[in-house]
Amino acid sequence: MSMTLGSPLSERARIESLVGDMRQLASIRQVELRDGAECGVRALVFSTGGGLDFWVFQDRSMDIGLLSWRGTPIAWQHPDGFAAPALRPSFADAGRGVQRTLGGFLVTCGLDNVRQPRGDLPLHGSLPVTPARLLTCHEDWSSPVPVLVAEGEIVSSHMGRASFRMRRRIEAPIAGSTLTISDWVENIGPDPAELMVLYHMNFGFPLVAPGTRIFLNGKTIPFKEPVGSAIRQSELNPECHSSSDENGRFMIEVHRDCSGPWPGITMAVSGNARALPYAQFWRDPRPRRNVLAIEPVNCDRAADGTSTAGTTLAPGEIWSSSLGFDFSNP
Repeated sequence: MSMTLGSPLSERARIESLVGDMRQLASIRQVELRDGAECGVRALVFSTGGGLDFWVFQDRSMDIGLLSWRGTPIAWQHPDGFAAPALRPSFADAGRGVQRTLGGFLVTCGLDNVRQPRGDLPLHGSLPVTPARLLTCHEDWSSPVPVLVAEGEIVSSHMGRASFRMRRRIEAPIAGSTLTISDWVENIGPDPAELMVLYHMNFGFPLVAPGTRIFLNGKTIPFKEPVGSAIRQSELNPECHSSSDENGRFMIEVHRDCSGPWPGITMAVSGNARALPYAQFWRDPRPRRNVLAIEPVNCDRAADGTSTAGTTLAPGEIWSSSLGFDFSNP
């Protein structure tokens, strides 16, 4: 059951009188995984107290792995779990090693490349396996809307090519059903550099199943139902659409009605289409995969699966983006 909060000072005083530790209600806890390929991976475990729980991986660019809404898992998980980046270099497997790390709710791709490999740049770039430096991690009960906050810094730099520094802030209101991911990317090199960013979001069962519907700015995106094991991965081509509505923003919704023991769920993600002018959709309906990927991205997809031009940043110039997520039971 969600908590109802009033003014920050009065509510904090009232709640403090009812618990021994405020983290009983909402918290961020730092953990380290200890088994198998995940051994040593550091995570920030968010629990909002309102039904939204998720893990932020410090060793994977502050991306989000596990995520559940009111006890129902939302994110698709890779068969290998959340392997430590040192075990899965992005340049392995002819530049496609990132496919070993593409599980979890959010994998941020870039910043030097997204989509298929280009030259010596790997599939989806080097960012997904880059550790972050943690800047802050705390429960803020004093803000007008009490919130859980974590912020980190990720540097992706090459002395002969592009050099970027990304600062990421993740906020989730206490007792709420939303979270916000805000990114600022600065060109820290001496020359203009091309920035590419793709937010790869993975959704799995029970949200992804027959009857699932997808909408982009209110318009239906066809959903590919499972067709058996005959389909090959090479046939699973993403579909890329212009993301902007008449207000220069985008809204993508994934909706699943109640089915059997699983409640109906709606997940909505919104953002600025000027920063992310394209929305890409990818579906693998094969048995033992059943994953839906939704990917706001700052560059279009070329016919050969590589990317068209990204965003050119001058030295010291900053690109920013903010994604808002909302979860509900219709």
